[in-house]
Amino acid sequence: MENLDKVLRVEDLKLHFRTQRGPVQAVDGVSFELERGLATVVVGESGCGKSTLSRAILRLLPRNIHAYSGKVWLNGIDIMTLGDEQFRRKVRWVQMSLVPQAAMNSLNPVLKVGDQVAEPFLVHGKAANKKDAYDQAREVFRLVGVSTDFLERYPFELSGGMRQRAVLAMALAINPDIVFLDEPTSALDVLTQTNIMNVLKGIKRDLGVTFVLITHDIATSSELADRAAVMYAGQLVELSDAGHFFREPLHPYSQKLMASVPTLREDKELEFIPGQPPSLLDPPRTCRFAERCSLRFGKCDEEPPFKDVGGDRWVKCWLHV
Repeated sequence: MENLDKVLRVEDLKLHFRTQRGPVQAVDGVSFELERGLATVVVGESGCGKSTLSRAILRLLPRNIHAYSGKVWLNGIDIMTLGDEQFRRKVRWVQMSLVPQAAMNSLNPVLKVGDQVAEPFLVHGKAANKKDAYDQAREVFRLVGVSTDFLERYPFELSGGMRQRAVLAMALAINPDIVFLDEPTSALDVLTQTNIMNVLKGIKRDLGVTFVLITHDIATSSELADRAAVMYAGQLVELSDAGHFFREPLHPYSQKLMASVPTLREDKELEFIPGQPPSLLDPPRTCRFAERCSLRFGKCDEEPPFKDVGGDRWVKCWLHV
């Protein structure tokens, strides 16, 4: 019987893109589970596959697909077996939604914000008419801490933080189980970042929404995260509860990431990661971090398994097998 506390289960998910130079293995064999009502932060360098992972789950796919496979169970149902129209009507935006990267620029500049926030209610049959949709849009605007007066304004009349909240309101409109947030605080000042994170914490607490936060900002994301996932070169290399991860990461790559983050409570010399990630056109069949790892030994010439090391912590490293 499916564990109802696991709102999402992903198994061996792959998404490879076709290019003139060959297939790019953007997401390559990723497996994980999400617990209902918890927030998971996904971190890693640019190009490691974080954003592509969310789009693979939401089936927001480009035309140049070389390979797309795996299993994705949402509330116990394998949604990979659904047709595109079924997926659009039953899953995307209804059970899972996305706040895209550069969300501030994703609003239609020639439509009032209210029309855009009300649209999901009409498209998915959650409102009887436009007035009903606007009434529901007002409620979701209050939820994200925005005055309902802004419904009558155009996007250019809103500040960056207000536009970000408007897009968040659109993602929350149909009360989905999971909301993916792709760099939700990028290009915002520190005070606005804090306000956005406080809004997200309130929504998680009051509505029990499951958040997946994709970000480079490890310090800011730690305020919201219950769990942490680390991606490297298209693969998941560590998954852990946030408390253990931020205090004591296991994977050498995770350790280097955390060592590069400045802290207020500790005077430490910041570190960097030498070298660069491998090309996803032809990734090595060894541990993908081996060439940059100071702890490399003979076994690293083989690809390690993604292993449960106890305490609900998973790591893809021969040091922990």
